[in-house]
Amino acid sequence: MLTPMPKPMPAPRPSPSSTDSTTRRSCYGVLVTTLTAACTLALTTTPGTTTAAAREAPSETAADRALRAFLDHGPKAAVLTAAHRGQWRKAPENSLPAIEAAFADGAEIVEVDIQLTKDGVPVLMHDETLERTTNGTGRVADITYAELRALRLRVGLGGRQAALTEHHVPTLADAMKAARTRGLVNLDQAWREREAVMGVLKQTGTVRNGLFKSRAAVPEVRAFRTRHPDALYMHLVDDDNAGSVKEFGDAAPPAFEVVFDDVKDAVADAAFLKGVRGTGRVWINSMRDEFAARHTDEASLIDPARGWGRLIDTYQATVIQTDNVEELKTYLAKGPVNQVPPGAVRVQGEAYAPGEEGVAYHDTDPGNRGDGPGRPGDGVDICDHDGAVVVCWMRGTEWLTYTVDVPRTGDYTLRARVSSPYSPAGTYRVAFDRGPASGPVRVVNTTAHHAFALQGSGVTRRLNSGRHTLRLSLDDKVPQNWNLDYLQWEPVRR
Repeated sequence: MLTPMPKPMPAPRPSPSSTDSTTRRSCYGVLVTTLTAACTLALTTTPGTTTAAAREAPSETAADRALRAFLDHGPKAAVLTAAHRGQWRKAPENSLPAIEAAFADGAEIVEVDIQLTKDGVPVLMHDETLERTTNGTGRVADITYAELRALRLRVGLGGRQAALTEHHVPTLADAMKAARTRGLVNLDQAWREREAVMGVLKQTGTVRNGLFKSRAAVPEVRAFRTRHPDALYMHLVDDDNAGSVKEFGDAAPPAFEVVFDDVKDAVADAAFLKGVRGTGRVWINSMRDEFAARHTDEASLIDPARGWGRLIDTYQATVIQTDNVEELKTYLAKGPVNQVPPGAVRVQGEAYAPGEEGVAYHDTDPGNRGDGPGRPGDGVDICDHDGAVVVCWMRGTEWLTYTVDVPRTGDYTLRARVSSPYSPAGTYRVAFDRGPASGPVRVVNTTAHHAFALQGSGVTRRLNSGRHTLRLSLDDKVPQNWNLDYLQWEPVRR
């Protein structure tokens, strides 16, 4: 049962009793020139009048609003969304289109990863090597930017079998220019080259947009912030350096990224998080199990109380970094997401019909090869991919049966939520009530085992209301290496 979601909080507004202190905070000098100008006007213009300076002042941008929101860590501060490696579901990770898509989908912050080329150009790349995300080989640090520029990025999260695109590896300068009016940029893996990165921010006029982060010793961080008082900074804390929060004293950064792989970790303790929340924003990553003790994106799509809701209500999160930007924004605004569409039927992959081998299913190897909660004694392979419980280790000739309760007679089309980093990933066929099987349905590469996508099948059936039996079978003599999260039969709209 879903935990009721509180009404979304409005953007933070200063209360009449705190106008002076709020004005001073939002007029935080060199960080936001346009905000400073706006605050000056607010202090010097009488109601009902418009000065020439006000008429000529640039309008507030999305980046202005994102910065103001990020610097506000008051009790009513809205939860912000950070897009992990940009919106990689719509464009290659760490690409300019991924950055633009993330902001367009509502993220206030986009996370990117930074490497330096042989000739010292900061570029966007997560790995130190080129193989996963481009058609190149070797280390980023061993080639010039001109050589890197000639390479092409792969779709999504990449992988050697992911399709190539026409997009290229962008420079950090390109990325910051793209973000200048749109929002903030979390500069991951940038600390080692922080002076070179800071130089790019100054050259592009985006110092206010870039967010540095590290888990470096506090004196090292303090020295950097002294040299660059206008730089935004966030400190990463886990159990190994939890004491650094107090070490900052009155000069705490505006946010702390809190990482815990167990709810018993010291940094997951309520008192510790309350202390962090009192000094700045609490940033938590929900992409993978190990970042937030299994309170993941995938868990959130099943039940927000297991993921985003728990991170906000129990662990004080006011920034959540996600691989599911649109879903998180929808949740923050409206509540639970990933609901079954009206009139549709969804069957989880692991919820196959009861029965033994050869009756309810056929699996080519004994036992559960996965790490998920398979049925005791059954041989179906069940995996847990960061909260998504799926059928995995697919092999040719295997099959599963499901019970499907159709609510209304009509035409239905099949979609399946699947994942695979391979091309080809595999094919399957479906049959209803012992009838003839469909033609082969191809599973399309999603670029990672944990990158799930709802894919159409092209299979449409006329189904009467009531209970049906569905059989999903895997073709033999073709590669089969994919994961099944769920099957969804949706009414055909005419």
